[in-house]
Amino acid sequence: MTHPAAEGFFMPAEWAPHARCWMAWPVREETFPNGLPAARAAYAEVAKAIAQFEPVTMLCPDGALADVSLACGPGVSVLPVPCSDSWLRDNAPSFVVNGKGDVAGVHWGFNAWGRNYEDFQLDTQVGRLILENQGLKRFAAPLVMEGGSFHVDGEGTLLTTEECLLNPNRNPHLSRGEIEAHLASHLGVREFIWLNKGYEQDETDGHIDEIAAFVKPGVVLTMVTDDTSDPNYPVFQDNVARLKAARDAAGRTLEVVTLRTPARQEQHGVRLTLSYTNFYMANGGIVMPLFEDPMDAEAISLFGKLFPDRKIIPVPALDIVRGGGGIHCITQQQPAA
Repeated sequence: MTHPAAEGFFMPAEWAPHARCWMAWPVREETFPNGLPAARAAYAEVAKAIAQFEPVTMLCPDGALADVSLACGPGVSVLPVPCSDSWLRDNAPSFVVNGKGDVAGVHWGFNAWGRNYEDFQLDTQVGRLILENQGLKRFAAPLVMEGGSFHVDGEGTLLTTEECLLNPNRNPHLSRGEIEAHLASHLGVREFIWLNKGYEQDETDGHIDEIAAFVKPGVVLTMVTDDTSDPNYPVFQDNVARLKAARDAAGRTLEVVTLRTPARQEQHGVRLTLSYTNFYMANGGIVMPLFEDPMDAEAISLFGKLFPDRKIIPVPALDIVRGGGGIHCITQQQPAA
Protein backbone atom coordinates (compact mmCIF):
# COMPACT_ATOMS: atom_id res chain seq x y z
CA MET A 1 0.00 0.00 0.00
CA THR A 2 1.34 3.45 -0.91
CA HIS A 3 1.54 6.29 1.61
CA PRO A 4 -0.32 9.61 1.29
CA ALA A 5 2.86 11.64 0.76
CA ALA A 6 3.91 9.32 -2.08
CA GLU A 7 0.65 10.23 -3.82
CA GLY A 8 1.12 13.95 -3.25
CA PHE A 9 -1.12 14.27 -0.18
CA PHE A 10 -0.34 16.44 2.84
CA MET A 11 -2.28 17.70 5.85
CA PRO A 12 -3.27 21.36 5.44
CA ALA A 13 -3.22 23.89 8.25
CA GLU A 14 -6.38 24.37 10.26
CA TRP A 15 -6.82 27.84 8.74
CA ALA A 16 -7.22 26.34 5.26
CA PRO A 17 -10.85 26.30 4.01
CA HIS A 18 -13.07 23.60 5.48
CA ALA A 19 -15.81 21.52 3.88
CA ARG A 20 -17.27 20.68 7.29
CA CYS A 21 -16.61 19.99 10.96
CA TRP A 22 -17.11 16.57 12.55
CA MET A 23 -18.24 16.04 16.15
CA ALA A 24 -19.66 13.15 18.21
CA TRP A 25 -22.45 13.26 20.79
CA PRO A 26 -21.44 12.46 24.39
CA VAL A 27 -22.52 8.92 25.35
CA ARG A 28 -20.15 7.76 28.10
CA GLU A 29 -21.64 8.68 31.48
CA GLU A 30 -18.46 8.02 33.46
CA THR A 31 -16.55 10.53 31.31
CA PHE A 32 -18.59 13.49 32.53
CA PRO A 33 -18.92 13.78 36.32
CA ASN A 34 -21.45 16.62 36.04
CA GLY A 35 -23.70 14.37 33.98
CA LEU A 36 -24.41 13.83 30.31
CA PRO A 37 -27.08 16.59 30.09
CA ALA A 38 -24.52 19.28 30.98
CA ALA A 39 -21.94 17.83 28.58
CA ARG A 40 -24.46 17.53 25.76
CA ALA A 41 -25.60 21.12 26.25
CA ALA A 42 -21.97 22.27 26.01
CA TYR A 43 -21.33 20.19 22.87
CA ALA A 44 -24.49 21.58 21.30
CA GLU A 45 -23.34 25.15 21.97
CA VAL A 46 -20.02 24.46 20.27
CA ALA A 47 -21.77 22.85 17.30
CA LYS A 48 -24.13 25.81 16.93
CA ALA A 49 -21.23 28.26 17.11
CA ILE A 50 -19.26 26.44 14.41
CA ALA A 51 -22.38 26.06 12.24
CA GLN A 52 -22.41 29.85 11.85
CA PHE A 53 -19.37 29.42 9.62
CA GLU A 54 -19.41 25.92 8.11
CA PRO A 55 -21.46 22.70 8.02
CA VAL A 56 -21.28 20.51 11.13
CA THR A 57 -22.01 16.78 11.24
CA MET A 58 -22.66 15.23 14.66
CA LEU A 59 -22.22 11.49 15.03
CA CYS A 60 -24.64 9.86 17.43
CA PRO A 61 -26.32 6.53 18.28
CA ASP A 62 -29.06 5.47 15.89
CA GLY A 63 -31.78 5.89 18.50
CA ALA A 64 -30.74 9.44 19.40
CA LEU A 65 -31.06 11.10 16.00
CA ALA A 66 -34.19 13.10 16.80
CA ASP A 67 -32.99 14.26 20.21
CA VAL A 68 -29.58 15.30 18.92
CA SER A 69 -31.06 17.13 15.95
CA LEU A 70 -33.42 19.01 18.25
CA ALA A 71 -30.62 19.92 20.67
CA CYS A 72 -28.22 21.15 17.99
CA GLY A 73 -30.65 22.94 15.70
CA PRO A 74 -31.08 23.15 11.93
CA GLY A 75 -27.46 24.08 11.16
CA VAL A 76 -26.11 20.74 12.38
CA SER A 77 -26.69 17.47 10.55
CA VAL A 78 -26.69 14.17 12.41
CA LEU A 79 -25.27 10.83 11.29
CA PRO A 80 -25.87 7.49 13.01
CA VAL A 81 -22.43 6.09 13.81
CA PRO A 82 -21.80 4.07 16.99
CA CYS A 83 -19.10 5.57 19.24
CA SER A 84 -17.64 4.63 22.61
CA ASP A 85 -16.62 8.19 23.43
CA SER A 86 -16.93 11.72 22.07
CA TRP A 87 -13.42 13.15 21.53
CA LEU A 88 -13.52 13.10 17.76
CA ARG A 89 -10.24 14.97 17.28
CA ASP A 90 -8.50 11.83 18.44
CA ASN A 91 -10.24 8.99 16.60
CA ALA A 92 -11.62 10.68 13.48
CA PRO A 93 -9.45 10.69 10.36
CA SER A 94 -6.75 13.27 9.86
CA PHE A 95 -7.73 14.63 6.47
CA VAL A 96 -5.12 15.24 3.76
CA VAL A 97 -5.28 16.99 0.38
CA ASN A 98 -3.23 17.13 -2.79
CA GLY A 99 -2.71 19.69 -5.50
CA LYS A 100 -5.39 18.13 -7.70
CA GLY A 101 -8.37 18.98 -5.53
CA ASP A 102 -8.61 15.54 -3.91
CA VAL A 103 -9.25 14.87 -0.21
CA ALA A 104 -8.39 11.63 1.59
CA GLY A 105 -8.12 10.51 5.19
CA VAL A 106 -5.45 8.98 7.42
CA HIS A 107 -7.03 6.43 9.75
CA TRP A 108 -4.81 6.05 12.81
CA GLY A 109 -4.74 3.19 15.24
CA PHE A 110 -6.57 4.10 18.47
CA ASN A 111 -6.18 2.59 21.95
CA ALA A 112 -8.06 5.06 24.17
CA TRP A 113 -5.06 7.22 25.09
CA GLY A 114 -2.87 4.35 26.21
CA ARG A 115 -5.81 2.18 27.35
CA ASN A 116 -7.32 4.70 29.76
CA TYR A 117 -10.38 2.51 29.38
CA GLU A 118 -10.92 -0.83 27.73
CA ASP A 119 -14.20 -0.62 25.80
CA PHE A 120 -12.90 1.49 22.91
CA GLN A 121 -13.51 -0.94 20.07
CA LEU A 122 -16.27 1.15 18.47
CA ASP A 123 -13.95 4.16 18.37
CA THR A 124 -11.38 2.25 16.32
CA GLN A 125 -13.88 2.13 13.43
CA VAL A 126 -15.05 5.74 13.42
CA GLY A 127 -12.35 6.92 11.03
CA ARG A 128 -13.24 4.27 8.48
CA LEU A 129 -16.97 4.98 8.73
CA ILE A 130 -16.52 8.73 8.27
CA LEU A 131 -14.38 8.22 5.17
CA GLU A 132 -16.84 5.71 3.73
CA ASN A 133 -19.68 8.17 4.33
CA GLN A 134 -17.79 10.85 2.41
CA GLY A 135 -16.57 8.49 -0.32
CA LEU A 136 -12.95 9.37 0.41
CA LYS A 137 -9.83 7.26 0.07
CA ARG A 138 -8.59 5.80 3.35
CA PHE A 139 -4.94 5.37 4.29
CA ALA A 140 -4.55 3.04 7.29
CA ALA A 141 -1.56 4.20 9.34
CA PRO A 142 0.58 1.54 11.10
CA LEU A 143 0.79 3.36 14.43
CA VAL A 144 -1.41 4.48 17.31
CA MET A 145 -1.95 8.23 17.09
CA GLU A 146 -4.48 10.83 18.23
CA GLY A 147 -5.25 13.97 16.28
CA GLY A 148 -4.87 16.13 19.36
CA SER A 149 -1.29 14.98 19.85
CA PHE A 150 0.12 16.96 16.90
CA HIS A 151 -0.42 20.24 15.10
CA VAL A 152 0.72 21.14 11.58
CA ASP A 153 1.29 24.42 9.74
CA GLY A 154 0.37 23.01 6.32
CA GLU A 155 3.84 23.89 5.05
CA GLY A 156 5.71 20.81 6.26
CA THR A 157 6.10 21.48 9.99
CA LEU A 158 4.67 19.31 12.77
CA LEU A 159 4.50 20.31 16.45
CA THR A 160 4.15 17.66 19.16
CA THR A 161 5.37 16.49 22.58
CA GLU A 162 7.79 13.78 23.62
CA GLU A 163 5.59 12.96 26.60
CA CYS A 164 2.79 11.74 24.33
CA LEU A 165 4.32 10.40 21.13
CA LEU A 166 7.21 8.64 22.86
CA ASN A 167 5.02 7.21 25.62
CA PRO A 168 5.36 3.40 25.72
CA ASN A 169 1.58 3.07 26.10
CA ARG A 170 1.12 4.02 22.42
CA ASN A 171 3.82 2.60 20.15
CA PRO A 172 6.44 0.88 22.33
CA HIS A 173 7.93 -0.93 19.33
CA LEU A 174 8.72 2.29 17.44
CA SER A 175 11.69 4.61 17.91
CA ARG A 176 11.44 8.38 17.67
CA GLY A 177 12.92 8.25 14.19
CA GLU A 178 10.44 5.59 13.07
CA ILE A 179 7.51 7.62 14.42
CA GLU A 180 8.79 10.67 12.54
CA ALA A 181 9.08 8.60 9.36
CA HIS A 182 5.47 7.41 9.64
CA LEU A 183 4.23 10.95 10.27
CA ALA A 184 6.24 12.26 7.34
CA SER A 185 4.84 9.66 4.96
CA HIS A 186 1.24 10.06 6.14
CA LEU A 187 0.98 13.82 6.74
CA GLY A 188 3.50 15.16 4.24
CA VAL A 189 5.64 16.85 6.90
CA ARG A 190 9.42 17.11 6.98
CA GLU A 191 10.30 19.26 10.01
CA PHE A 192 9.48 18.23 13.59
CA ILE A 193 9.35 20.52 16.61
CA TRP A 194 9.35 18.44 19.77
CA LEU A 195 8.26 20.00 23.04
CA ASN A 196 9.00 17.99 26.16
CA LYS A 197 5.86 17.74 28.27
CA GLY A 198 2.26 18.91 28.27
CA TYR A 199 -0.19 20.26 30.83
CA GLU A 200 0.05 18.92 34.38
CA GLN A 201 -2.17 15.85 34.98
CA ASP A 202 -3.43 15.84 31.39
CA GLU A 203 -4.86 12.34 30.99
CA THR A 204 -3.88 12.33 27.31
CA ASP A 205 -0.19 12.26 28.35
CA GLY A 206 0.67 15.65 26.96
CA HIS A 207 -1.48 16.43 23.92
CA ILE A 208 -0.13 19.45 22.07
CA ASP A 209 -3.54 21.12 21.72
CA GLU A 210 -3.57 21.76 25.47
CA ILE A 211 -0.37 23.81 25.36
CA ALA A 212 0.43 25.16 21.88
CA ALA A 213 -1.02 25.73 18.41
CA PHE A 214 0.01 27.22 15.09
CA VAL A 215 -2.16 30.28 14.46
CA LYS A 216 -0.64 31.35 11.13
CA PRO A 217 2.53 30.52 9.16
CA GLY A 218 5.53 30.99 11.41
CA VAL A 219 3.48 31.93 14.49
CA VAL A 220 2.74 29.70 17.50
CA LEU A 221 0.47 30.47 20.45
CA THR A 222 1.56 28.75 23.66
CA MET A 223 0.43 28.71 27.28
CA VAL A 224 2.52 30.08 30.16
CA THR A 225 2.07 30.87 33.84
CA ASP A 226 3.60 33.55 36.07
CA ASP A 227 3.26 31.35 39.16
CA THR A 228 6.70 29.91 39.82
CA SER A 229 5.19 27.43 42.30
CA ASP A 230 2.97 25.93 39.60
CA PRO A 231 4.30 22.56 38.33
CA ASN A 232 3.48 23.85 34.83
CA TYR A 233 5.89 26.78 35.22
CA PRO A 234 9.18 24.99 34.34
CA VAL A 235 7.41 22.88 31.70
CA PHE A 236 5.98 25.93 29.95
CA GLN A 237 9.26 27.84 30.21
CA ASP A 238 11.04 24.93 28.54
CA ASN A 239 8.36 24.82 25.84
CA VAL A 240 8.83 28.53 25.09
CA ALA A 241 12.60 28.07 24.91
CA ARG A 242 12.27 25.14 22.51
CA LEU A 243 9.85 27.04 20.31
CA LYS A 244 12.12 30.10 20.13
CA ALA A 245 15.08 27.90 19.24
CA ALA A 246 13.20 25.99 16.52
CA ARG A 247 12.91 26.61 12.82
CA ASP A 248 9.95 25.53 10.72
CA ALA A 249 10.07 23.71 7.40
CA ALA A 250 10.39 27.03 5.58
CA GLY A 251 13.50 27.86 7.62
CA ARG A 252 11.83 30.58 9.68
CA THR A 253 12.39 31.15 13.36
CA LEU A 254 9.01 31.14 15.05
CA GLU A 255 7.15 34.11 16.47
CA VAL A 256 6.05 32.81 19.87
CA VAL A 257 2.92 34.40 21.35
CA THR A 258 2.21 33.57 24.99
CA LEU A 259 -1.03 33.54 26.96
CA ARG A 260 -1.39 32.91 30.69
CA THR A 261 -3.43 30.00 32.00
CA PRO A 262 -6.53 30.59 34.13
CA ALA A 263 -6.39 29.97 37.87
CA ARG A 264 -6.05 26.34 38.90
CA GLN A 265 -9.30 24.38 39.18
CA GLU A 266 -9.57 20.76 40.31
CA GLN A 267 -12.07 17.95 40.06
CA HIS A 268 -11.78 15.11 42.57
CA GLY A 269 -8.23 16.23 43.30
CA VAL A 270 -7.16 16.23 39.65
CA ARG A 271 -6.24 19.45 37.88
CA LEU A 272 -8.43 20.54 34.98
CA THR A 273 -6.57 21.34 31.76
CA LEU A 274 -7.79 24.91 31.28
CA SER A 275 -6.17 25.99 28.03
CA TYR A 276 -7.03 28.67 25.50
CA THR A 277 -5.01 26.88 22.80
CA ASN A 278 -7.80 24.30 22.75
CA PHE A 279 -9.94 26.26 20.27
CA TYR A 280 -11.49 25.58 16.86
CA MET A 281 -10.61 27.59 13.77
CA ALA A 282 -13.67 27.67 11.50
CA ASN A 283 -14.16 29.30 8.09
CA GLY A 284 -14.08 32.97 9.04
CA GLY A 285 -14.44 32.33 12.76
CA ILE A 286 -12.74 31.24 15.97
CA VAL A 287 -14.71 29.25 18.55
CA MET A 288 -12.73 29.64 21.76
CA PRO A 289 -13.24 28.42 25.35
CA LEU A 290 -14.30 30.39 28.41
CA PHE A 291 -13.51 29.16 31.92
CA GLU A 292 -15.33 31.64 34.20
CA ASP A 293 -11.96 33.17 35.03
CA PRO A 294 -10.58 36.74 34.84
CA MET A 295 -8.10 35.52 32.19
CA ASP A 296 -11.01 34.97 29.79
CA ALA A 297 -11.10 38.68 28.94
CA GLU A 298 -7.36 38.77 28.20
CA ALA A 299 -7.72 35.71 26.00
CA ILE A 300 -10.62 37.20 24.04
CA SER A 301 -8.62 40.38 23.48
CA LEU A 302 -5.55 38.47 22.27
CA PHE A 303 -7.59 36.28 19.93
CA GLY A 304 -9.08 39.42 18.40
CA LYS A 305 -5.55 40.64 17.65
CA LEU A 306 -4.32 37.28 16.38
CA PHE A 307 -7.32 36.77 14.11
CA PRO A 308 -8.46 40.24 12.95
CA ASP A 309 -10.26 38.80 9.92
CA ARG A 310 -12.24 36.20 11.87
CA LYS A 311 -15.25 36.56 14.14
CA ILE A 312 -14.42 35.47 17.69
CA ILE A 313 -17.13 33.34 19.35
CA PRO A 314 -16.40 32.59 23.03
CA VAL A 315 -18.23 29.52 24.37
CA PRO A 316 -18.38 28.26 28.00
CA ALA A 317 -16.20 25.16 28.08
CA LEU A 318 -15.96 23.97 31.68
CA ASP A 319 -18.47 21.15 31.16
CA ILE A 320 -16.30 19.90 28.30
CA VAL A 321 -13.04 20.25 30.23
CA ARG A 322 -14.49 18.31 33.16
CA GLY A 323 -14.70 15.35 30.78
CA GLY A 324 -11.00 15.57 29.99
CA GLY A 325 -10.60 17.81 26.95
CA GLY A 326 -11.60 21.02 25.21
CA ILE A 327 -13.19 22.51 22.11
CA HIS A 328 -10.36 21.42 19.80
CA CYS A 329 -10.57 17.90 21.29
CA ILE A 330 -14.23 17.44 20.35
CA THR A 331 -13.95 18.70 16.76
CA GLN A 332 -12.22 17.62 13.57
CA GLN A 333 -12.07 19.74 10.42
CA GLN A 334 -12.49 18.27 6.97
CA PRO A 335 -10.67 20.47 4.45
CA ALA A 336 -12.40 21.65 1.31
CA ALA A 337 -11.42 19.97 -1.93
